Amino acid sequence: MDLQIAGRTAIVMGASSGLGFGIAHALAQEGVHVGLLARDPSRLEAAAARLRAVSSARISCIVADLASQDAVHAAMGAIKDTVGAPDILIGNGGGPPPGSATSFDAALWEAQARAMLLPVMTMTDAFLPAMRANGFGRIIMVSSTSVVEPIPGLVLSNALRAALANWGRTLAREVARDGVTVNTMMPGRFDTARVQKLNRSRADSQGCSTEDVRQQDLETIPAGRYGTPEEFGAVAAFLASPLASYVTGALIPVDGGLLHGH
Repeated sequence: MDLQIAGRTAIVMGASSGLGFGIAHALAQEGVHVGLLARDPSRLEAAAARLRAVSSARISCIVADLASQDAVHAAMGAIKDTVGAPDILIGNGGGPPPGSATSFDAALWEAQARAMLLPVMTMTDAFLPAMRANGFGRIIMVSSTSVVEPIPGLVLSNALRAALANWGRTLAREVARDGVTVNTMMPGRFDTARVQKLNRSRADSQGCSTEDVRQQDLETIPAGRYGTPEEFGAVAAFLASPLASYVTGALIPVDGGLLHGH
């Protein structure tokens, strides 16, 4: 299927690995000029090399650690120089550390709010006017099923991802008539470094092996397996296309049936 996005431009945050790379891969295969944004230069260049091996689309690299607003603004300057004003913005960041709601650390909450919320909001604020003027724009946020079903032991993720998702739903209503869609993808359990790290943490707390934790997960997933970044990327590429122009303000689970009642 031709998704009709060849020649478009995209910025993918957290693109050097995992779900971010899966999205960048899917977009590049559709002929999109993809700007890869991540903090590790060597991993970023390795990701770009992998994409160039399978696509003739332009692939650009922007090195930035988006934990500070100064870095975000510097990254936006680099994006304008290398990619221009993107048609597609993928908000994807690393997850915060595990934590309990009964333990509150104000400094940690402030730091994670800056890292998880402000980069996407700031970049949207910068690039949204051009999207509206052009009559086409796609803002897609990579979140978690915790937006609708909080995950035990991940209070920072549960709260901050829900905040970003509801900001996105509010924005979607304000820009829908301008040809700009705003959606949140909610991944379940995928074979990524983030999930592996969380599984190790759970295994340590339960006094079992990571394979035991994985098996516990598989018993709760109707599909009976973890997802792959390629599967996730395919859904994102569709949402980025004109074919999905009537989908906006949505919370979209990509989870093998994990969520109940959504």
